[in-house]
Amino acid sequence: MLKNNWTREEIEEIYNLPFMELVYRAATVHRQHHDPQEVQISTLLSIKTGGCPEDCSYCSQAARYHTDVKVQKLMELDEVLAAAQRAKDAGSSRFCMGAAWREVRDNKDFDKVLGMVQGVNSMGLEVCCTLGMLTESQAEKLKDAGLYAYNHNVDTSEEHYEDVISTRTFADRLNTIENVRKAKISVCSGGIIGLGESDGDRIGMLKTLANMPQHPDSVPINNLVPIKGTPLGDQEPASIWDMVRTIATARILMPKSMVRLSAGRLDMTYEGQTLCFMAGANSIFSGDVLLTTPNPAVKNDQELFQILSIKPREAFKDTKKAPVEFQVIPSAGKALGITEVNIL
Repeated sequence: MLKNNWTREEIEEIYNLPFMELVYRAATVHRQHHDPQEVQISTLLSIKTGGCPEDCSYCSQAARYHTDVKVQKLMELDEVLAAAQRAKDAGSSRFCMGAAWREVRDNKDFDKVLGMVQGVNSMGLEVCCTLGMLTESQAEKLKDAGLYAYNHNVDTSEEHYEDVISTRTFADRLNTIENVRKAKISVCSGGIIGLGESDGDRIGMLKTLANMPQHPDSVPINNLVPIKGTPLGDQEPASIWDMVRTIATARILMPKSMVRLSAGRLDMTYEGQTLCFMAGANSIFSGDVLLTTPNPAVKNDQELFQILSIKPREAFKDTKKAPVEFQVIPSAGKALGITEVNIL
């Protein structure tokens, strides 16, 4: 039974269970709602890198920090479609495009992104974007272009949020998520651990997610990847035990959601990742790079999947249908060289 009114005390009780008991309970819930041998493979591509005006303390792409990231303009359509094809060939069923923007602006760059969404959608991939803050009308345009999911993480608890970011509020994030939901786009929202937060902050973050009107369809759980030059560049990432505990609690609170083992996998052993899968993680990002941070090589993920007899989840499994039929936005359609598209 799904629940959207968890109390802090209830979540604390779950989170603080003895480790083995917590993993057992999470694995039990996971098997009730998902195939435990199935994991969704997603690929994340940075389509516009660096130069972001935000001050997220963990991010290599913030213009105000001195990192090794070089500012790059928005990629061209053919480059993006080629990357999507490579991802599909490597086994990904979802292709996510990220742009280092504070918010989406109604301009030619947004029109180009709409064209990218249309193109990737037509390839039979679930297409996801993470572009910063969105208005309701912009979310509708993305939906009309064929967007399947939109990622907008809450990052941490509301109480800890101002210690991490000052250039947008926690309420701003929730507002964008609501705009995505109104457009009937699949919501992808999770957070990051290892930001110097307390266990109570992790519990608060999970409470925010689990008490949304509908649970996010995807819940990424990231471990901090410290980037030199950022305020958190010397911060120690969370331990694998904390990662498993957070994933297990998320699984129990949000039984039907896809819980994604996201950033930080490069430093995890196969055994550590296996514990995460046992605790209810059933989605990963595949590919050598996540936006600007390193990630395990595809061959390593394939080896781990073979060891564990894990099979990739097929695209659009929840909807049981082909990619959504979309309307061609004139300027985006011109970029694709099409005037009418119908996906059956």
